[in-house]
Amino acid sequence: MELIQSIWEAGVVGAGGAGFPSHIKLNTTVDTLIINAVECEPLLETDKYYMRYFAEELIKSIEIVGAHLKVSRKIIGIKAKYKKEIECLTHAIKQQNAPIEIKALESFYPAGDEQMLVREILEVSIPPGGIPLAVGAVVSNVATLLDIEKSIRNIPVTSRVITVTGAVKTPTLISVPIGTSIKECLELAGDALPARYAVILGGPMMGADCHMEDVKNTFVTKTLGGIVVLPEDHPIITRKRLSFQHIINRTASSCIQCRMCTDLCPRFLNGHPLWPHKVMRAIGNGEKALEAYESALLCCECGICELYACPMGLSPKTVNQKVKQMLLSGGYKRKPSLGVSLTTEVHEMRNYRKVHSNRLTARVALSEYEHIHLDQVILFTPKCVTIGLKQHIGKPAIPCIKTGDYVTKGECIAEVEKDQMGARIHASISGIVTVTESAVIIRKDEQKEARHD
Repeated sequence: MELIQSIWEAGVVGAGGAGFPSHIKLNTTVDTLIINAVECEPLLETDKYYMRYFAEELIKSIEIVGAHLKVSRKIIGIKAKYKKEIECLTHAIKQQNAPIEIKALESFYPAGDEQMLVREILEVSIPPGGIPLAVGAVVSNVATLLDIEKSIRNIPVTSRVITVTGAVKTPTLISVPIGTSIKECLELAGDALPARYAVILGGPMMGADCHMEDVKNTFVTKTLGGIVVLPEDHPIITRKRLSFQHIINRTASSCIQCRMCTDLCPRFLNGHPLWPHKVMRAIGNGEKALEAYESALLCCECGICELYACPMGLSPKTVNQKVKQMLLSGGYKRKPSLGVSLTTEVHEMRNYRKVHSNRLTARVALSEYEHIHLDQVILFTPKCVTIGLKQHIGKPAIPCIKTGDYVTKGECIAEVEKDQMGARIHASISGIVTVTESAVIIRKDEQKEARHD
């Protein structure tokens, strides 16, 4: 079966970020396929587990995707300190006689951002506002490529391996169906230690804040690779929960225009016209500085400016997010003047301003969890799943089943057209369906399963 067809049928999306539908992303030809094996967010262990135990499948997938893209180079970008993972990948490459390079990288954050990864590996900068395709590359992460390998075997995306770590009794890796509640995921790790806690869905720097009261009604998606539990009064959490008005007030009264947010911004150092300090000045003073606000559209929301750089404890990332939302919701389209040149030059201090992973972990008060390294996976299947119809960039999927239907695991339950920006969704367990406006709920039918057995 054609690769794009297999990927579309399996509902594969980018598992390491916003969930870009893979059948759209890979419908091209390029010079270079870059595999993101960096796993740069602090505390996460999922991709490292995949590389240790599924290296053969990963290399097979890289070869297949590379052939489809007609690339001349296939390069795995991975931190040099991941020695066991590099050993496993090297062994699989030799076994399959695969012409795949391994590029060992420094341990800095956010090395896994595709703009940083392309710069490190190809030594060119993607144009401002552009994607790797602009420099003849496609970037795909480890989990996505393994989902693609499964799609070739007609196995759709129905589960995720997730790191559950931080302030939990037993940090662990779990493998659960999509739609499993975050509450049940926490129980697999012995539950949270603090009486009052918060959950970050994803990595601690870029993940979404989830209140402890909401964990029962928040569910695993195709893009979730980490669940980090922290005390409710942890500085990362208190910063995430500031009201925007409070952020503006603090900016107006405390921003000293030191430029540290800009001078340590990875995108700025890559040569992009992004100036968080100008955005902060404009928002704090109520200025109508369009050039500054436009630059916020280039922000990758890595959080260095907010959680690492600012000496006053302000929130440039959150301000950039809000400015982007306001511009895009108002129908604003970036002008070509923001840059389309392939001659984008990096800042001369870029190599000296990289944020080392250990320093970052200490600065954001996560050092007590840094020693946790996970190798065992707990398999779990809940009695009920709630599967969102929109788990990715693009349009939501349209249910193709109705309330009361019985579905089996792997069955397609929501569709998108092949040429549309979206992804099919499949039943992650077998059971009886309830269709809502935004999700499909599946409950196990114990009696039917007993009769079947």
